[in-house]
Amino acid sequence: MVLWVGQKFAVRLAELHNDSTSVRFCGQYRGASGHLIRGRSAPAITYGYSKDDRPDLKQLLFILTTEAEGGVPVQFRVADGNTNDSSTYIETWNALRALAGRADFLYVADSKLCSYDNMQHIHRAGGRFVTVMPRTRKEDAEFREWIQTHTPPWELIWDRPNARAHDGPRDRWYLYKAPLPSAEVWTLVWVWSTLLTLRQEARRRRNLVAATEALSALRQRLASPKTRKRSAAEIDLQVAQILEHYHVGRYLKVRRSVREEHRYKQSRRGRPGPNTVYRKITGRRHDIEWTLDEAAIAYDQRSDGMYPLLTNDRSLSPVRVLEAHKGQPTIEKRF
Repeated sequence: MVLWVGQKFAVRLAELHNDSTSVRFCGQYRGASGHLIRGRSAPAITYGYSKDDRPDLKQLLFILTTEAEGGVPVQFRVADGNTNDSSTYIETWNALRALAGRADFLYVADSKLCSYDNMQHIHRAGGRFVTVMPRTRKEDAEFREWIQTHTPPWELIWDRPNARAHDGPRDRWYLYKAPLPSAEVWTLVWVWSTLLTLRQEARRRRNLVAATEALSALRQRLASPKTRKRSAAEIDLQVAQILEHYHVGRYLKVRRSVREEHRYKQSRRGRPGPNTVYRKITGRRHDIEWTLDEAAIAYDQRSDGMYPLLTNDRSLSPVRVLEAHKGQPTIEKRF
């Protein structure tokens, strides 16, 4: 049916965009446990990584592929709710190759495609892809360190008005093709968006303010005489959760300290007098202090708004790589 519709409406299947999202469910769904239906295993509605921040609800993983021209949906499938996204790309690409009848279409996906097994499977089968290189790759860290003392020869590609605010800053996009390829000897293109730079700076500041407020509230609770957080392990866990939630562990350095509180109590009951003997009672109370690592903030600010694109097609120009990647948001509208 997809082939017939594609031929009818001239869908060339030359550039395909893939992404996945979670579909949440309310209720128990005890029967949806992946049992066999007509010889095939049905998807299991279960807990997994919720992409809409609802880990309290069960879900399924919805995988969609669209064609670049108009975002026409050409293939979709549903997987178990606890399925890892990175494990779905090989099966999806194989199905698209069978659908298109060839392997040379351009396959565009997010950073979860950027794993050794996924990329090598597509490359060895004669496929082409464009993906975002994740921050965990060594090439990413090397560039962000190099840019601290160097300025790349950025090439201005787009300079257009702000689409969201008519009186806002202009939307400028720059490209820089890395002189050294990736570890797989593939093309690496760095992208820099001025608006993305502003958004990342604002997000960092917003997260720092929110995390500081949460730490201040925790400190007040620790100072309260009725506090229940008295163990060091419990306090350390609370601090770690705050830093992780706001993604500021790199910028806020929190130190837990112990301070002594002294009070005096009569040795014996009765009305105090000049000869009353008092005994000293020393209590230990935990406290937290934090400092802002301005050097880490300045380090990250140098590469705000920048991210790398990776492709195994050496014939693609950097502009074409960016154009393929910028077609990815269309699939969000299809979702």
